[in-house]
Amino acid sequence: MTTTIKKSKSSYPTLTEFRFSHRGAKDYAGLLRHYRTTFKMPQPVVVRLTGFSPRSVAKWSEGTPPSPKQEKALVEMDRLLDGLTRVMKPEQIGHWLKSPSPAFDGSTPLQVVERGEMDRIWRMLYDIESGQPG
Repeated sequence: MTTTIKKSKSSYPTLTEFRFSHRGAKDYAGLLRHYRTTFKMPQPVVVRLTGFSPRSVAKWSEGTPPSPKQEKALVEMDRLLDGLTRVMKPEQIGHWLKSPSPAFDGSTPLQVVERGEMDRIWRMLYDIESGQPG
Protein backbone atom coordinates (compact mmCIF):
# COMPACT_ATOMS: atom_id res chain seq x y z
CA MET A 1 0.00 0.00 0.00
CA THR A 2 1.40 3.38 -0.94
CA THR A 3 0.57 6.56 0.81
CA THR A 4 0.56 9.85 -0.98
CA ILE A 5 1.21 13.01 0.93
CA LYS A 6 -0.47 16.11 -0.33
CA LYS A 7 1.89 19.06 -0.30
CA SER A 8 0.35 22.21 1.04
CA LYS A 9 1.14 25.51 -0.54
CA SER A 10 3.21 27.56 1.92
CA SER A 11 2.34 31.16 2.64
CA TYR A 12 6.05 31.95 2.51
CA PRO A 13 7.44 33.07 -0.83
CA THR A 14 9.52 30.59 -2.74
CA LEU A 15 13.01 31.56 -3.81
CA THR A 16 11.66 32.46 -7.23
CA GLU A 17 9.19 35.01 -5.82
CA PHE A 18 10.22 38.56 -5.00
CA ARG A 19 10.44 38.79 -1.20
CA PHE A 20 10.90 42.52 -0.84
CA SER A 21 7.65 43.96 -2.17
CA HIS A 22 7.09 45.40 1.34
CA ARG A 23 9.78 47.93 0.38
CA GLY A 24 7.67 49.12 -2.54
CA ALA A 25 10.04 47.54 -5.04
CA LYS A 26 9.09 45.18 -7.85
CA ASP A 27 12.57 43.86 -8.57
CA TYR A 28 16.11 43.87 -7.16
CA ALA A 29 17.09 47.02 -9.03
CA GLY A 30 14.16 48.81 -7.39
CA LEU A 31 15.07 47.35 -4.02
CA LEU A 32 18.63 48.69 -4.22
CA ARG A 33 17.30 52.09 -5.32
CA HIS A 34 15.05 52.03 -2.26
CA TYR A 35 18.02 51.29 0.03
CA ARG A 36 20.03 54.14 -1.53
CA THR A 37 17.27 56.72 -1.19
CA THR A 38 15.48 55.71 2.02
CA PHE A 39 18.45 54.60 4.12
CA LYS A 40 21.11 56.75 2.42
CA MET A 41 23.10 53.58 1.76
CA PRO A 42 25.32 53.76 -1.31
CA GLN A 43 26.20 50.56 -3.14
CA PRO A 44 29.54 50.06 -1.27
CA VAL A 45 27.59 49.89 2.01
CA VAL A 46 25.29 47.22 0.56
CA VAL A 47 28.39 45.33 -0.60
CA ARG A 48 29.84 45.39 2.91
CA LEU A 49 26.56 44.48 4.63
CA THR A 50 25.85 41.51 2.37
CA GLY A 51 29.43 40.29 2.12
CA PHE A 52 29.16 39.81 -1.63
CA SER A 53 31.29 41.34 -4.34
CA PRO A 54 30.71 44.76 -5.88
CA ARG A 55 30.12 42.94 -9.17
CA SER A 56 27.31 40.84 -7.65
CA VAL A 57 25.60 43.90 -6.19
CA ALA A 58 26.00 45.72 -9.52
CA LYS A 59 24.31 42.80 -11.27
CA TRP A 60 21.39 42.98 -8.83
CA SER A 61 21.16 46.71 -9.59
CA GLU A 62 20.87 45.80 -13.26
CA GLY A 63 18.03 43.36 -12.53
CA THR A 64 19.85 40.04 -12.26
CA PRO A 65 18.28 38.05 -9.42
CA PRO A 66 20.62 36.96 -6.63
CA SER A 67 21.37 33.31 -5.92
CA PRO A 68 19.54 31.75 -2.95
CA LYS A 69 22.62 32.32 -0.76
CA GLN A 70 22.83 35.96 -1.87
CA GLU A 71 19.10 36.43 -1.33
CA LYS A 72 19.49 35.11 2.22
CA ALA A 73 22.11 37.82 2.86
CA LEU A 74 19.70 40.44 1.48
CA VAL A 75 16.95 39.14 3.77
CA GLU A 76 19.28 39.41 6.78
CA MET A 77 20.29 42.93 5.79
CA ASP A 78 16.64 43.86 5.32
CA ARG A 79 15.79 42.53 8.80
CA LEU A 80 18.61 44.60 10.26
CA LEU A 81 17.34 47.73 8.52
CA ASP A 82 13.87 47.08 9.95
CA GLY A 83 15.37 46.77 13.42
CA LEU A 84 17.37 49.95 13.05
CA THR A 85 14.33 51.93 11.85
CA ARG A 86 12.67 51.15 15.17
CA VAL A 87 15.31 53.23 16.97
CA MET A 88 16.43 55.84 14.41
CA LYS A 89 15.21 57.67 11.35
CA PRO A 90 15.76 55.68 8.13
CA GLU A 91 17.82 58.48 6.55
CA GLN A 92 20.30 58.29 9.46
CA ILE A 93 21.08 54.59 9.03
CA GLY A 94 23.65 54.86 6.23
CA HIS A 95 25.68 57.40 8.21
CA TRP A 96 25.35 55.43 11.46
CA LEU A 97 26.63 52.25 9.80
CA LYS A 98 29.86 54.05 8.80
CA SER A 99 30.42 55.90 12.09
CA PRO A 100 32.74 54.59 14.85
CA SER A 101 30.77 53.77 17.97
CA PRO A 102 31.81 53.44 21.60
CA ALA A 103 29.17 50.68 21.84
CA PHE A 104 31.39 48.63 19.53
CA ASP A 105 34.74 49.60 21.06
CA GLY A 106 35.35 52.26 18.41
CA SER A 107 34.48 50.01 15.46
CA THR A 108 31.83 51.01 12.97
CA PRO A 109 28.69 48.89 12.76
CA LEU A 110 29.81 47.88 9.24
CA GLN A 111 33.06 46.52 10.69
CA VAL A 112 31.07 44.62 13.32
CA VAL A 113 28.97 43.02 10.56
CA GLU A 114 32.05 42.19 8.48
CA ARG A 115 33.60 40.42 11.47
CA GLY A 116 30.50 38.25 11.77
CA GLU A 117 29.41 39.87 15.04
CA MET A 118 25.91 40.97 13.97
CA ASP A 119 24.63 39.66 17.31
CA ARG A 120 26.29 42.68 18.97
CA ILE A 121 24.06 45.01 16.94
CA TRP A 122 20.96 42.95 17.73
CA ARG A 123 21.90 43.06 21.43
CA MET A 124 22.30 46.83 21.24
CA LEU A 125 18.85 47.11 19.62
CA TYR A 126 17.34 44.90 22.31
CA ASP A 127 18.92 47.00 25.06
CA ILE A 128 17.66 50.26 23.53
CA GLU A 129 14.14 49.00 22.93
CA SER A 130 13.79 47.36 26.35
CA GLY A 131 15.30 50.25 28.25
CA GLN A 132 18.12 48.08 29.56
CA PRO A 133 21.37 49.90 30.32
CA GLY A 134 23.98 49.15 27.65
